[in-house]
Amino acid sequence: MTTSAEGERAAPALRLGRGRIVAIFVTGFCALAVLIALGAWQVERMGWKDSLLATIDQRIHQPPRSIDALLAGEAAGEPIDYVPVSLSGTFDHAGERYFLATREGQAGWHVYTPLHLLGSERWLFVNRGFVPYAMKDVATRSSGNPAGLMDITGLARTAPTEKPGSFLPDNDPKQNVFFWRNVADMAQGLSLPADAALPFFVDASPASSTPGGPIGGVTVVDLPNNHLQYAITWFSLAAALFVMLALFVRHLLTQPRDARMG
Repeated sequence: MTTSAEGERAAPALRLGRGRIVAIFVTGFCALAVLIALGAWQVERMGWKDSLLATIDQRIHQPPRSIDALLAGEAAGEPIDYVPVSLSGTFDHAGERYFLATREGQAGWHVYTPLHLLGSERWLFVNRGFVPYAMKDVATRSSGNPAGLMDITGLARTAPTEKPGSFLPDNDPKQNVFFWRNVADMAQGLSLPADAALPFFVDASPASSTPGGPIGGVTVVDLPNNHLQYAITWFSLAAALFVMLALFVRHLLTQPRDARMG
């Protein structure tokens, strides 16, 4: 026969004071609100990113603008990133600048070449495209570096004013190796006046490539859009927390009053 003392030792008891129960609910519902807000924010970001990608896709299929029209649009507050442009000028192949890149699994470089614009003191860097690693030296592909006036089509690209990330190496103008597109760094050592450089770039189109030269058309419109997965994660955590709170409420309701409150 089990004594009352043994029964008391065998029966587990959960005694929570009123203050502790209130604290659990306040903390739980505050956390639930935060998780739902984070999920809703990710849904909003997903809509924004979808709209941005659609805008870029529409923009890159517009007729090319002249440099003057592009600058006028920028002065009016219009974005210039991914806007098609057409321009004419003379390349300074001795001023090539190189960015580490890959193409179809092959290591190499993106070649940025200064282009002195026709009828102007202005110039800008044109990303002519990709060359294999061993063809960095301009002398190895002289046939692909035409002299004289060139007509170029491509996409305008904005130039960042700050390094995109703290883990990204600094540019090394002395070794002519660059990791982020800073006009001031790239202009060091050029015979062209730095104050005449336009503060953006042009990614040359495949049609602007020359036999034996860099392969154009390297622009990649690839903006990460993982907001749906993030939203699902936050909403799933919110659902799990809600279930835990519901089970806690059921536990309280099924316990005798003197067992759930000390």
